[in-house]
Amino acid sequence: MSKRVRFFDFSIKRILSNDLSILDSDRLRLLYYGLVLSFFTLFILLADVLYQHHTILSIITGVLLVASAILFKFLTYKPRWTVISHVILIVGTLANLANIFIAIQNVNVVTVEAIIMILLFSFYMLGQKFGLIYSLVNIIPVVALFILQYNNDYVIDLKPEKVDESTTIIGVFASFILIIFIHSHFYSAFIRTIKELKETSDKQSGLNVEFEKAIVKAQKSGEAKSDFLSTMSHEIRTPLNAVIGMSDLLITGNPRADQVENLEVLKFSAGNLLSIVNDVLDFNKIESGKLIFENIRFNLAELMQNICGGLTMTAQTKGLLFKLDIDSVLRKKMVFGDPTRITQIVFNLVSNAIKFTAEGNILVRVTCIEDRDNRVNVSFSVKDTGIGIEQNRLDIIFEPFIQESISTTRQYGGTGLGLAIVKRLLELQGFKIKAISKPGVGSEFSFNMEFPVSTEVYAASTDNQPQWIAENGETLSAIRMLIVEDNQVNVILMKKLLSKWNIVPSVAENGERAVELVQYGNFDIILMDLQMPVMNGFDAAMEIRKMHNPEKSDIPIIALTASALFDIRERVQKCGMNDYVSKPFKPNELFEKIQTLVAKLPGAATLKYSGSPVIPQ
Repeated sequence: MSKRVRFFDFSIKRILSNDLSILDSDRLRLLYYGLVLSFFTLFILLADVLYQHHTILSIITGVLLVASAILFKFLTYKPRWTVISHVILIVGTLANLANIFIAIQNVNVVTVEAIIMILLFSFYMLGQKFGLIYSLVNIIPVVALFILQYNNDYVIDLKPEKVDESTTIIGVFASFILIIFIHSHFYSAFIRTIKELKETSDKQSGLNVEFEKAIVKAQKSGEAKSDFLSTMSHEIRTPLNAVIGMSDLLITGNPRADQVENLEVLKFSAGNLLSIVNDVLDFNKIESGKLIFENIRFNLAELMQNICGGLTMTAQTKGLLFKLDIDSVLRKKMVFGDPTRITQIVFNLVSNAIKFTAEGNILVRVTCIEDRDNRVNVSFSVKDTGIGIEQNRLDIIFEPFIQESISTTRQYGGTGLGLAIVKRLLELQGFKIKAISKPGVGSEFSFNMEFPVSTEVYAASTDNQPQWIAENGETLSAIRMLIVEDNQVNVILMKKLLSKWNIVPSVAENGERAVELVQYGNFDIILMDLQMPVMNGFDAAMEIRKMHNPEKSDIPIIALTASALFDIRERVQKCGMNDYVSKPFKPNELFEKIQTLVAKLPGAATLKYSGSPVIPQ
């Protein structure tokens, strides 16, 4: 207790507070009323023993009377009930021992009641440990006195004082009153505590029910959010797939010089929109803990050149000097990791560097800092001469939807998710990003990653021209392909893309129509959209898998989806599809999946693809 009262204020309300437990409040009340009761009882006893001229008993009673008055004042001045309880027990023990060993030199009913009162008071006020200590301190001397008296060994020079009936009656009555007061007081505290615990338990049960309801509600909200994002992803990415694909096809179709610029602006803007959509979806995946990292073999130097290839042009249009420095040790190594996430991390950092740099240079450095037999530790660094960041804002910029300042958001735009995604992608893999910056000078973002090394030696391709051929030299026109797609724009795009591979596909506008065509026709592979009217792609795939003819039920099916659902891979596999490609897709990725699946068919030609993709993501 730290609460204090005025010296001449004896009110119990001053020493009680709302933050005290029921037990502590009753301990204070017991001390308060017990000391008052003890004071008046001791006053009557003192008058009685003085009247009977019992010197030693008068001294003992007087000391107890004065002690009770002092302790009462101390309680109302500084209510430290533990200290006061110890003092009461020590003084009471000494007085009791002085009474039985010196004053009356015997154990009577009053002294027994005094010992019982001390035992009860010590346990209730100070707990089991001190209760046992004070019990032993009071009981052992009494037992020792009995033994000494039994052997007639206890003899002192003082003559014992004889207590008459009136003193005994007063002492017994007072002891009973105090014992009853202690018991009743703590019994009521015990009952109130039980009631409070029951009320707390009932409240806790109610809170648990509410908590369970909140969990169910949050789960439903999360599912609704996931479904909403999936729907929005499909609705946004589907037309984006057409915009990006068509613009790229037009660019590769020898347009006029004045059309090229317009098409490049169209493609660039669509790419920016796709980047924003991907950022939101990826951040949601990360926050939901549903992001899965791949572990595939790739060449880090080639990956970095591919990432920075397009960004170099962006930097040059702003008049910036762009330099990519890759450690020669890494050029021939094949490592295992997730190139998609590395691309995302580096792309975000370099894009930010270009965005926030008006003049100067951008330096991207990839350095091997440790090369062991089966692992390599690589340092990535992106340095710019841009606007820089205040020191006290370096931690904030990694928070979602936050940029360096409001003026930065207005001037440069963006969602504020890029660095947040970078930080979380690295942390999920056990790595950290470091940022060094100075306003007006520039910034440097760096991180280290460790990769397992493949025993395979990297061999770069020398043919940069895209070629779609069969190994035996035949065209791919023999492949019988069914496209299941309800969006006519995407159908047109797919036909134009497949025409470059000499494939003329059949088209079904929904899942039900696809099942009919498969039942009455023959196909080598199916490209299946998932969200369609009448019958969706999942149900259509399951219906195809149920067909009795193995040649039809075993047709390879690749899902083409713009959905952002976290469990899309599991759902695709569960309904019997072989693989899936996300829209907007990379043609080389689609081609590789077609190659893998068609090559397993009896008598199928093995396909090869080399060169850059026709429709970049």
